Order: sequence, then C-alpha cells, then structure tokens
Amino acid sequence: MEITIANHKIGDNNKAFVIAELSANHNQSFDLAVQTVRAAKEAGADAIKFQTYTPDTITIDCDNEYFRIKQSTIWDGTTLYKLYQRAFTPWEWQPKLKEIAEKIGLICFSSPFDKSAVDFLEKMNVPAYKIASFEITDLPLIEYAASKKKPVIISTGIATLEDIEAAVVTCKNAGNEQIALLKCTSEYPTPLEDVNLQTMSDLKSRFGTVVGISDHTMSIVVPVSSIALGGRIIEKHFILDRSIDSPDSKFSLTPLEFKEMVQAVRDTEISLGKVTYELSAKAKKSRELSRSLFIVKGLKKGDIFTEENVKSIRPGFGIYPKYLKEILGKKAAKNIERGTPLNWDLIE
Repeated sequence: MEITIANHKIGDNNKAFVIAELSANHNQSFDLAVQTVRAAKEAGADAIKFQTYTPDTITIDCDNEYFRIKQSTIWDGTTLYKLYQRAFTPWEWQPKLKEIAEKIGLICFSSPFDKSAVDFLEKMNVPAYKIASFEITDLPLIEYAASKKKPVIISTGIATLEDIEAAVVTCKNAGNEQIALLKCTSEYPTPLEDVNLQTMSDLKSRFGTVVGISDHTMSIVVPVSSIALGGRIIEKHFILDRSIDSPDSKFSLTPLEFKEMVQAVRDTEISLGKVTYELSAKAKKSRELSRSLFIVKGLKKGDIFTEENVKSIRPGFGIYPKYLKEILGKKAAKNIERGTPLNWDLIE
C-alpha cells in the first residue's frame, strides 16, 4: 500500500514521513508559530501539521460536570471550552503559515474537527487530512473529509477495533482508498508500557493500509522502533522550548530532541536495508580471517595427514574445514613446511 501527499510517496519502499505537530505550541503568538514552523524544517520534519477548530466548533461553553476535565490528565481542573480557547490555532493564521512552510520545503496540512474546517482547509488546498483520535467515532466528519479524495490519516488512540473498521469502511465507501492508520495512545505524556507498538503491525496486516504512529511519549525509542516494525509515518508534537506555557508542552519534543529523533529514524532505515546474502567487499576481505586447514607440523613427502599435523585454524587461506575427514589418512604429495595452508595440490 502507498499513499501520496504533495508528491511525497509514503509506503513500504519509501522513507518514513515525519510530521511535526504544531498543535497549541504557538501559545497564541503568530511570531512564535512562524519560528516553530521554521525550526521544524531545520529539525528534519517533512511536514508541519495544524489543528483547525475553534472553541465553538469543537464544544460549547458550559461549566457543568460533563464539560469539566477530570480524566487524570495535565488539563484537569478546567473546562473543555477554556482549554480550547488556549489551544486553538487562529484560522486567519493558517493560510499564512502554510505559505511560509511551503516556501521552505515543508508539506503543510491539518486536522479538521468539523465540516466547516474541512471547507476552510479545502480553500487552503491542503494535500491531506488528519483525523484526530477523539474524532474517530465521528463517521460523518470522516466521510466528508474522505469525499475530498485526498489522503486521510487516522489516529486510533481511543478507538476500539470496531471503531477503526468503521472509519476505514467509511473512507472506502466515500471512494477514497488513500488511508493511513496511526497507532496512538491517548495519554499525555504516554508511559512506554502503554504504547503496545506491536498493534501497529497488526493494523497493517488487518487493514492493508500504510501505518505509523502518533506518539506522545517523551522518548525517541518508539518512533525508531516503529520503523523496524513497518511504520512509515511518525507524528510528534513539536515545541521551540518546553518552558513555553502551552497546554501541550509536557509531551512535545524540542528542536534538538526532534532532530535527534529524525537522525535515529534515518539511521534505522539505512541499517534495515534489504534482504541479501551477498557479501560486501569488506566482508569478502574479512573472510581471509576465517578458519581453514593448515599444516601445523612439518611433513615429508609420503607422510600421512593426521589430526596432529592438520588443523582447522585461522586464517582462511587453506581448504575449508569441512574437508578434514576426507583428507585424514591421505599422503602428502611433497615436503610441506609448518604454517602452510593446505590445498589439494599438496595431497597425493
């Protein structure tokens, strides 16, 4: 399976697509948002992603028990509306940020949270849509985004298997087969023991889609490991400095951390290579240090080869050790000095 986002091919035969998630890390400063976009490029990201909602398109301003956050999260004690007032990215910024991103070679797209956001992003001509974990049950939203015939990347953080199946079927019924599924754990930050990264591989085998991770751990172990398990998309929250008082700062990587992650991912891709049993030139040279049969006691013509005068030792300039039993009991064809590699011309 392969999808294409802005001429960037993503699939088994391609490098991982690394997304820096801006999220709330602009802290309501356009200048900070611009700096963060530029820093993401310098840190090795392939794409920058926004979130397109307002407090009023994602929830309502209500302070009853249903809207107060009490999930043992870093946001407990406030209401959904107040959180999103702090976190949302002003819509008027997004076309400007997209233009800045594309000028420096970053792909730019977003997560819509309702149909009005999809319409807005269509006017921006984004090349893909990301469905956030908490929206995976909103099948009408997924259907509407998928109907635009652009790749749809779906996070699975709070999803049951049935939710994931329904989301994939909804995309396909909308005539869109360009689907990617991201293994995600909706804990902020995520403990390593809750990642269960092997689920990502299972998603690939079950649904036949491109897979990857949306990772909220504070480690680069998960992104690197995901590559070895077939992941081809990595999404990480990105922040200029964790001292910025952002709702997402506690589970976002700094530019240096992000850069180290990208380098580790690229090194892992190189090291995975391909299936081959062909020896490199260096490996062929190293075979000279392997074992072979050598004369370890001097022999005269006609002497019998025994385990006392022929041994398997390093280096590898003689006959392979597998021929030892065949040679024992035969006669030397001529005088042979100690330290001579045994070859067939020396055997009578």
